Amino acid sequence: MKNYIAAFFAFLLAGCATTPPKGVEVVTNFELNRYLGVWHEIARLDHKFEKNLTSVTAEYSLREDGGVNVVNRGYNLKEKKWKEAKGRAYFTGPANEGALKVSFFRPFYGGYNIIDLAGDYSYALVAGPSREYLWILARTPNLSFATRDMLVTKARVLGFPAEEMIFPGQRAPLEK
Repeated sequence: MKNYIAAFFAFLLAGCATTPPKGVEVVTNFELNRYLGVWHEIARLDHKFEKNLTSVTAEYSLREDGGVNVVNRGYNLKEKKWKEAKGRAYFTGPANEGALKVSFFRPFYGGYNIIDLAGDYSYALVAGPSREYLWILARTPNLSFATRDMLVTKARVLGFPAEEMIFPGQRAPLEK
């Protein structure tokens, strides 16, 4: 599991960049307390640190130091076991902007940039520090096709390789 923790979200080492890709803006009027809780991964640009993972979730909770605890979980279909990575996140600018830096192995941080967010905080489009990293997250394991397609289209317009996104779904067995 330690190897997984070190590898999960390895993109964070991509130059230790924290800002969004050029030409991509983060959301404003962001409210961290509304963002906290569990998010389900609907789609992603795939990378080796998430290879074979399904039923991926991210849980965010407030840290005593004002930062955010991050717990990412996913079921590895090939290994038939759950994987987990724990990290921490901090705002890179004003707390009302969806730009954070995340670390799963300090002292290295990478960008976690919320570039679209439903008014009711039911879905989010999140980019890493480059156009190689992109996720569609939702509060529920499923998202309407219309909403999903709207987010994929937005990603494409922003220059992300949206045609390469995968939709791993929620296919893990029930936990005992």
